[in-house]
Amino acid sequence: MNMRIGGLASGMDIDQLVSDLMKAERIPLDKLNQRKTYLEWQRDDYREMNKLLQELDNLIFNGIGRQASFIQKTVSSSNPDAVSIRNINSVTDFSGSLQIHQIAKAASMYSKQAVSIDPNEPLSNYVTGTQKIRIQAIDKNGQLQDTAEEWYELEFDPSDYTLNSLLKKINDESGVNAFYDPVTQRVSITAKNTGNIEKANPADPAEPSEIVLTDLTGSFLQGTLNLDLNNVAAAGNGVGTHGANASFTYNGLTTTRPSNTVQINGFELTLKKPTAAGEEISFSATPDVDKIVDTIVKFVDKYNEIIEKIHAETNEKKYRDYPPLTDEQKEAMEEKEIGLWEEKARSGTLYRDSIIESGLTQMRQALSNPVSGLMNFDQLSEIGITTTSNYLDNGKLTIDEDKLREAISEDPNSVYQLFNKDGSSSSTQGIADRLRDSIKNTIQSIEKKAGKTTSTNEMFSIGKTLDDLDDRISNFEQRLIQIEDRYWRQFSAMEQAIQRSNEQTMFLMNQFGGGSY
Repeated sequence: MNMRIGGLASGMDIDQLVSDLMKAERIPLDKLNQRKTYLEWQRDDYREMNKLLQELDNLIFNGIGRQASFIQKTVSSSNPDAVSIRNINSVTDFSGSLQIHQIAKAASMYSKQAVSIDPNEPLSNYVTGTQKIRIQAIDKNGQLQDTAEEWYELEFDPSDYTLNSLLKKINDESGVNAFYDPVTQRVSITAKNTGNIEKANPADPAEPSEIVLTDLTGSFLQGTLNLDLNNVAAAGNGVGTHGANASFTYNGLTTTRPSNTVQINGFELTLKKPTAAGEEISFSATPDVDKIVDTIVKFVDKYNEIIEKIHAETNEKKYRDYPPLTDEQKEAMEEKEIGLWEEKARSGTLYRDSIIESGLTQMRQALSNPVSGLMNFDQLSEIGITTTSNYLDNGKLTIDEDKLREAISEDPNSVYQLFNKDGSSSSTQGIADRLRDSIKNTIQSIEKKAGKTTSTNEMFSIGKTLDDLDDRISNFEQRLIQIEDRYWRQFSAMEQAIQRSNEQTMFLMNQFGGGSY
């Protein structure tokens, strides 16, 4: 950069003169920068509104928008030691009677003779050559794994495994659990799933097996581990058991299942032990009113909180006489003065914003309009949720908790449907879906205006304006450089002219002073 020194001939402070002139020239640039700063504030405030709306949407999704929030039940049983009961997806209450005749058991088998193997030594010490085995077991539906996609096959080099490491691999990957008992020196195998495989043909004397072991290459299972081909053969040799189905009578109907865990009409029974002869277990379920009320109260509280914050933002006073400060203005002010000024300058960026106010209107309509097609409760007021009577609350909700509890106790399914009914239009949709749709629409509209943190400027309107301002600012700064250069050239020319005038004056004075009289 060339050093500029002026005023030697004229005695004027040229640097200050140029600086003062440039202040006037910079006024349009300052306005561009102030406009850019204001738009950045507005963009950030828009995004903060979207953050609040997203919080509300997430709360709805995880609360009143989930069936699980309305199916919470208090279940009572006359014999919890024999059966445990929990609700899975039943919104309605349920009750019944139960007798347990037999619980399901898993088939098992173990070595016919002791296995003389150190379980921590390489298997190559006891067997040679590549071994390939197949294990089939009963599946969770009570059927034998009988296709290549279902059964388990393993080809292994005995030098790569000990007995313990091989059994661990089998346990991790197959349908059985196996272990080596060092006391009896035998390998035990048990099916992971309980149940008895029923005969496909009752006239066939052969009993179907729940565990089938096959040596495809070598004789590791039958030879080295002394295991039978299947659990039925093992049972015949006194070293195995058949699987057993659970047998029970539910509301007078006797039936069986391969598992002790049974689902009926949206609730789950876990059978633990047979009931005594003649004993009949009674059970019933009623809504867990406290938990359901708590979910709805959390939604209402969050909705009111969001409404209050958004309304405060759209009604925040705008101070047009307080534009964003320039860097030079900040340098001339105290830090406290800057804070007070910028508090007013940032105020009202979303004052009466049409996008947000339209979104709030849609949300209020989503909550207040009835849900068509419902038999019992079709609007929030019928379960005790209404808007407050104070218009200054801007549509906040209030809860008559006694009325809400009564509605939940009377018909929890209708309360669930009020919030979550499926519908092809807004009028037939449940309130949670309506509200989420209106929130989604508002968020999308705001993103078109202000983008999100991952957006580039060309993806939203404020960003495009910011890019345009950056171009204008850059061009104007180049122009100011040229203007400043022009001022310096002009003042330099003036200095040179004054310098020449001074030199001529000195020359003339010297000429006159040197003459004789």
